[in-house]
Amino acid sequence: MSYLRFTCVLTASALIASLPLATAADSGTDADTWQPPLPTVDISEETERHVVIAAGTEKTYQGHPTTLLMPDGKTIFAVWCINHGGAAGPMAKSQDGGLTWKRLDGQLPPGFKTHQNCPSIYRIVDPEGTARLWVFSAALGRRDGPGMPSIMSEDGGETWREMPPLGFPCVMTFSSVIRLKDGRTLGLYHKGPEGADRAPLGVLQTITADGGFTWSDPKVVAAVDGKNPCEPFVLRSPDGDELCCLMRENTHRGRSLMMFSQDEGETWSKPVDTPWGLTGDRHIGVCLPDGRWVIAFRDQALRSPTRGHFVAWVGTYEDIRKKDPGQYRIKLLHSHARRTSDCGYPGVELLPDGTIVATTYVKYAPGPEKHSVVSTRFKISETDAMLDAK
Repeated sequence: MSYLRFTCVLTASALIASLPLATAADSGTDADTWQPPLPTVDISEETERHVVIAAGTEKTYQGHPTTLLMPDGKTIFAVWCINHGGAAGPMAKSQDGGLTWKRLDGQLPPGFKTHQNCPSIYRIVDPEGTARLWVFSAALGRRDGPGMPSIMSEDGGETWREMPPLGFPCVMTFSSVIRLKDGRTLGLYHKGPEGADRAPLGVLQTITADGGFTWSDPKVVAAVDGKNPCEPFVLRSPDGDELCCLMRENTHRGRSLMMFSQDEGETWSKPVDTPWGLTGDRHIGVCLPDGRWVIAFRDQALRSPTRGHFVAWVGTYEDIRKKDPGQYRIKLLHSHARRTSDCGYPGVELLPDGTIVATTYVKYAPGPEKHSVVSTRFKISETDAMLDAK
């Protein structure tokens, strides 16, 4: 396999044309996709759980955060952009599990402020065991500029340097990465024809064998006739032998999509509909010690009473695999935006004491202030008890 530092040699149209289109199962009309909603517990108004990492103002919109928990179990990094899909630049660090935050913007390379759209932060360990922190963004300078610029740290986030763009046109950069059994790292992202924002969208993957410096030629792994798969999130089965990829479905006429791989991403099953309760945008989650998953996203489930708000689904991997409903959902934060779908790009971290720190951008309160970056904190024992009390 050859690896590229800069440009992808195949166009998006050629890539999409190279993959047979699949029709997602169980999709269609509202009536076709309806099932009674899962029980929901609501912690969204419990403000004592909330930490405002970056407050929006009448002029400043804080958007699209991702987070990274370090191996010490208490240091968390957060990155986001200014304005909806706008310029990168902000970074904050917490050394107490997300209770307090310090801004690091001035310590970052000046060029980072020219990176555009939904920066995502990851800790990538190369096959030799060396760990580096990477922040990838969608484009450099302009939305149609060189794809996937990045900054990188080799000392745990103390210092950063700007790296050359990967040259992969995209709508958004990697929305998920996962370490493979052989030590390489798989990254997934989405794009449209020639990087367009609109239909048809497809999900692509690429692999790095050197810890993030170079990546293989991207290939389309999900393209669905009549649907727009995007914003992939990949998780691993309890036995470690299967990957599951959850995807936003951007027509929002049915459920989200999912596909599976039993050969470490070499091949994927045809995308099918998720369970109703997992219908949403930009899934991110953590696996609990008891084997359940807590997966957060912007709720887009048809007829959901929390549609457009920041929610989490609780259930097992087998629930996902068998398309079972899951256990319940949690309303995490309430969006006061007139566009109620304008929230929910999250980071979700599990601390050693069982606290889950779920972070998103959201219009936090009525009034002229624009979106803020906010986290909410809870333990699954608390929401389990709330469910039992219903």
